[in-house]
Amino acid sequence: MVKMGTKKLSFLLCVWVLVFGFCYGRFVVEKNSLKVTYPKSLKGSYECAIGNFGVPKYGGVMVGSVVYPKANQKGCKSFSDVDISFQTKPGSYPTFVLVDRGDCFFTLKAWNAQNAGAAAILVADDRSETLITMDTPEEMNAGKGDYVEKITIPSALISRSLADKIKDALSNGEMVNINLDWTEALPHPDERVEYELWTNSNDECGPKCDNLIEFLKDFKGAAQLLERKGFTQFTPRYITWYCPEAFLLTKQCKSQCINHGRYCAPDPEQDFSKGYDGKDVVIQNLRQACFYKVANASGNPWQWWDYVTDFAIRCPMKDNKFTEECSDQVITSLGANLKKIKECVGDPHADVENPVLKAEQDAQIGKGSRGDVTILPTLVINDRQYRGKLSRAAVLKAICAGFQETTEPSICLTQDMETNECLENNGGCWQDKSANITACRDTFRGRVCECPIVQNVKFVGDGYTHCEASGALRCTINNGGCWKGTQEGKVYSACIDDHTKGCKCPPGFEGDGINKCEDIDECEEKLKCQCPQCKCKNTWGSYECKCGSGLFYSQENDVCMGKYTASMSGGNFIGMIILVAAVAGIAGYAFYKIRIQRYMDSEIRQIMAQYMPLDNQPEVPSQLHHDI
Repeated sequence: MVKMGTKKLSFLLCVWVLVFGFCYGRFVVEKNSLKVTYPKSLKGSYECAIGNFGVPKYGGVMVGSVVYPKANQKGCKSFSDVDISFQTKPGSYPTFVLVDRGDCFFTLKAWNAQNAGAAAILVADDRSETLITMDTPEEMNAGKGDYVEKITIPSALISRSLADKIKDALSNGEMVNINLDWTEALPHPDERVEYELWTNSNDECGPKCDNLIEFLKDFKGAAQLLERKGFTQFTPRYITWYCPEAFLLTKQCKSQCINHGRYCAPDPEQDFSKGYDGKDVVIQNLRQACFYKVANASGNPWQWWDYVTDFAIRCPMKDNKFTEECSDQVITSLGANLKKIKECVGDPHADVENPVLKAEQDAQIGKGSRGDVTILPTLVINDRQYRGKLSRAAVLKAICAGFQETTEPSICLTQDMETNECLENNGGCWQDKSANITACRDTFRGRVCECPIVQNVKFVGDGYTHCEASGALRCTINNGGCWKGTQEGKVYSACIDDHTKGCKCPPGFEGDGINKCEDIDECEEKLKCQCPQCKCKNTWGSYECKCGSGLFYSQENDVCMGKYTASMSGGNFIGMIILVAAVAGIAGYAFYKIRIQRYMDSEIRQIMAQYMPLDNQPEVPSQLHHDI
C-alpha cells in the first residue's frame, strides 16, 4: 500500500491528470522590476510577472515608451488590419505596447505586437488579483500554434491599477517611459551556475514535446562545454505523480503507474486503448535518471545529453521503438555501465519504493523562493524558475545572467550573447593606448573598470582615471608607465625595477619621471667640472671634463691632477693602501710570535729549574737524611 501519511507532497495530491486532469501546487510567479521614469506622478518601481514565452532579457535592462493602441486594444487581431504600426522611429525610444487581457491567448497578443514592430508587450490584467504567469496554451490545433516558438520579444503582465494609471497619463497627452529590468531576476552569487531541467521522455504530447526534444538537441553542445569546464552543475529532473489509494485498482492507475501506484505519468496519447502507456514513460524517465546517476558517479555527467538525444532519435514512439531493448542498445553504444543502470532501475512491478523516483518527487516541492514544479518542461537556474522561450540562445543568456559579474565563461561574451560596452569610448575606463592596455572588462551584464594584470604584472588604481604597474616586473610592461629616452645609443629610464611603484628621473635628468625627464646641463649650472684647469662639455644625461697641460681630471674630487697624483688617487692609490696594510699586518704578526715565544721560554725554564740545575743557576746541596 502507498503510505500517504503527512507527506509534504501537497501538490502531488492530484487526483491528478490521471483522473481529473488538474493538479494543485504552491506556484511561484517569477517577476522582474518595472520602473516608470516619466511622468513624475507615476515615477517609481512596480512588479510585473514574466511571461513564459518570448525571450526575457535576463541580466539586462530595456528602455521604452508605452503606447496604448486606439483600436485592437486586446491585441487579438493583426495590427496591420487596423493600420497600426509600432516600428521605432530614428531617435525615439523603442515601443512597449500595452494591451488588455482577454478574448485570446497571451501568446497571440505577443505575436501580433511583435509583427507590428513592438519591442516588448505589457498585458494589463483585467481583474484585481495577485499577478499570474502568462503561459503558452496547453492545446492547439496543428499548425496554428507554430508562431509561439517564433516570439522573441519579452512580455510582462502588469496589475490592473498600474495599467489604469498608465492609460490615464497617456490619455492626458503625457509620455510614459518605462525601464524593464531583469538584472536581479536571477540570482548570480558566484562563478558557477547550478541549473536543472524538469523534463520528460514522452515524445507524443504534441508541440511542447517536439520543442523540448529540439531544445535538447540544440543545447547539448553548449551544455556539455559548460559542464566539462566546471562552469555549471546540471541536474536532469523528472516530474512524477502518485496514484491516490482509492484509485489503485482503476485502469488509469494500473496503466500509468509502476511500483504499485507510487510513480505515475499521463498516457502519451490520452487513450488507454492504444499505443504506449503512462507507465512506459515512467520507466524510461527512470532509466534516464539512472543513466545520469551512474554517469555522474563515474565523473561524466555530460553523457546524459548524449543518451537522451540519441534515444529520441533512435527510439521514437511513432516507430514503436520506445522499448527497453532499444534503450539498452543506446546505453551500450555510449559505453555506459548497463548493469549498474539496471540495478538502479530495479523492479517496476515490486510493491516497494524506488529511491531515485522518490527523490524526484521530494525535489518537486518548492523550497524558499522556488515554487513547486508543476509545468513541463521547467528550467530552474540558481534555484529560480526560468520563464521564457525554451531555445538555445534564450536559455544560454539566462544561464550567463546567473554568473557573478566578471566570472562568466567566454561563451557568454560573444557578439550573439551581449554587447561589448568596452568598444565604445573604452567604456569610460582608464587605458594606455600606446601599450594597448585597458581597465575596461566586458561582462555579460555590462562592464567593470578594473585595473588589469598583464604578463604577471599587477596594475593598481581606481580603474577609471588611473592605473599604475606595480611589483618587481613592472618595468617590463610599457616601462612601468615611466619616462624612457634613447639618444645616440644611450638609453635612460625613470623606472626602477627594485621599486614596487613610482617613477624617478635617473641621475643627470630632472622632471616628474612620468611624462618627461630633461637633461641637466652640469656645466651651465656649475654643478661639475669647476676647477680652474677644467674644461666642461655637457652631454645628454652626463658631461665631459678635460684638463690641459698633461693633467688628469678626478671626478671624485672634481680637480685636475698630475699623472702620479692621478694614478695615486685612482686604483694604484687603493693598491698602495692595501699593500701598507698587508705589511703592517705581517709585522704585527711577527712581533706577536716573538713575544709569545719569549713568554713560553721563560715559563718552561722556571718549571725545569725546580727539577734540575740550569747553566746559569748555582748548584744546591743535597738535603737528604739517611736513618739507621
